[in-house]
Amino acid sequence: AAILTVVLALGVQRMAAHNAIVKKLHSVETLGSASVICSDKTGTLTRNEMTVERVVTPSGEVQITGTGYAPEGRMVMTGGVSPESEQAQIVADEVVATLVAGTLANDGELREENGRWEIVGDPTEVSLIVAARKVKADRKIKRYTRVGEIPFTSERKRMSIIAKDSTDSDKLTVFAKGAPDVLLSYCTRIRVGGQVRKLTEGDRQSILATVERLSSEAYRTLGEACRPLETSSLADVPGVSVNAAGQVSDIADQAEAIETDLIWNGMVGIIDPPRTEVRDSVTEAHRAGIRTVMITGDHPLTAARIASDLGIIEKGGKALTGDQLDAMPDEAAFDKATSEVSVYARVAPEHKLKIVESLQRQGNIAAMTGDGVNDAPAVKSADIGVAMGITGTEVTKESAKMILADDNFSTIVAAVREGRVIFDNIRKFLRYLLSSNVGEVFTVFGGVMLAGVLGITQPGTTGVAVPLLATQLLWINLLTDAAPALAMGVDPQTDDVMARSPRKLTDRVIDRDMWIDIAFIGIIMAAVTLIGMDMHLEGGLFTDRSIGGTHEFQMIEARTMGFTILVFAQLFNAIASRSARQSAFVGLFSNKWLWGAIGLSVVLQLVVIYVPFLNSAFGTTPLGPWAWVECICLAAVVLIASEIYKAIMRVIDRKRGIMA
Repeated sequence: AAILTVVLALGVQRMAAHNAIVKKLHSVETLGSASVICSDKTGTLTRNEMTVERVVTPSGEVQITGTGYAPEGRMVMTGGVSPESEQAQIVADEVVATLVAGTLANDGELREENGRWEIVGDPTEVSLIVAARKVKADRKIKRYTRVGEIPFTSERKRMSIIAKDSTDSDKLTVFAKGAPDVLLSYCTRIRVGGQVRKLTEGDRQSILATVERLSSEAYRTLGEACRPLETSSLADVPGVSVNAAGQVSDIADQAEAIETDLIWNGMVGIIDPPRTEVRDSVTEAHRAGIRTVMITGDHPLTAARIASDLGIIEKGGKALTGDQLDAMPDEAAFDKATSEVSVYARVAPEHKLKIVESLQRQGNIAAMTGDGVNDAPAVKSADIGVAMGITGTEVTKESAKMILADDNFSTIVAAVREGRVIFDNIRKFLRYLLSSNVGEVFTVFGGVMLAGVLGITQPGTTGVAVPLLATQLLWINLLTDAAPALAMGVDPQTDDVMARSPRKLTDRVIDRDMWIDIAFIGIIMAAVTLIGMDMHLEGGLFTDRSIGGTHEFQMIEARTMGFTILVFAQLFNAIASRSARQSAFVGLFSNKWLWGAIGLSVVLQLVVIYVPFLNSAFGTTPLGPWAWVECICLAAVVLIASEIYKAIMRVIDRKRGIMA
């Protein structure tokens, strides 16, 4: 238990060094069993460096140059429109109006500190502020002062603010932004060339077609709209309810009256480039039998395009929307959908929880990422809840079992790999400790049961003569159960841990194959120890050997031989136990801690044998050169037997694979 705790603690420390902060020790092992990783798109699979690249208005389309959050760039006409033409000026005016609406209906903030641009708030909102500065829309924005807000929610998929215009008798105007398909349903008019006219069905179809086109090019789209209220008081707006004092009680409750009869200004296309390292991490996850699921609030085409670029789905794959999930007739249909679909778009936080629960019903070990307060239930319900360290809320971090310090999907995959390595190391030192201790048990049991055959007797006494003294057994455990076992707990990856499927929760830590391995090595270890003792005793199997000295001296020498052989056999076993299948000679010197532990154990064993006052304490006597040759050769049989066993098992595994 002590070694297990230390190994898990060291694993947590290594993960923290790679930006994965694990809050509970047992979560380390669960990570290695993950079979599905459900991830947000923005900031986790992508860089979270939102940049407005396209602005589409009723009269045309422009490209905004520049990347990142520095407001450095300009407006470039597309579609062959000359920058000097009258059409270009019309489009430019519409672009400014679109970005003014997006910047005012906004809670983000852009700051310059020490020559660096820093953002406060949602990167998507800040990208609108940056774009507005690039096209010099600041003057128009400064005219307005916010007096009320109807906030964005995942259900509404839009946000509106009410602002007064200081240049027009403080008259109020509603500015709104949101998902284009949602916001468009609240618009009845459209601004074209400075004139406002009725929004026709043809206009709607054209706008939605543009949304589809931009989304298929991996752009996140946001629609912008406005509505002049022609009054300086909300109380005078038709449909807005007031209290007995003639005051509007809560603007947020007046959405139906305020967000109506809106004027469509245009839309923006925002690009958030995928993280370059994520595609390799997704490929590695797939190789490890781990399915990657992307969950986002973006348009389905945007989600599908990003997912195909990252290798989550095949090119041309589809995304399932939150509305489609809600339309599922029953739990069985929902489970069937989640077993087949790996991309979800336009989803609300409650859909995340349903997806996690569905995946768990199918026997998956699910990891779920989240950052917002509403994500907390899904993160808490997941087997491995993962909170974002940069953008995550405190509520989500409290609900999670792991926190990503860099908000990067690749860190999750790296943590899963580390979790598998740690679990392998736990199995390594369990195999090593159990086989070594079984070897000690078999040595004592065999020595007692076969004492007459082996010549193990105690002169001048009656009853049982034990092959090894209690102090010798305690010393063996002190040497071999501590430092080597701990060193194996931090063993670097020996097998390709990401080349196998995730471990099921029903799989035993010590399975049948491992028990056979433990018993086999234990028997070999006991056999070579007892053989080494017998070679130095009269009356045993090797009675034809010339044995000198009294029987009492022979017993001391024989016990010293058995004592030393068992120590060295366990040290050879430590080398062999680093992998259940791979040869011990692959990466033989990769674990410097293990070799340090072996070296320390050898030195301490020599001290016990050759320091006179310790001879009497441990019942030992100095060994000659030939005795050392015998000790090393007999102890090495454990390593040789292990190599033969592994070779046979590799052949059996290949045959199993062919038959499967």
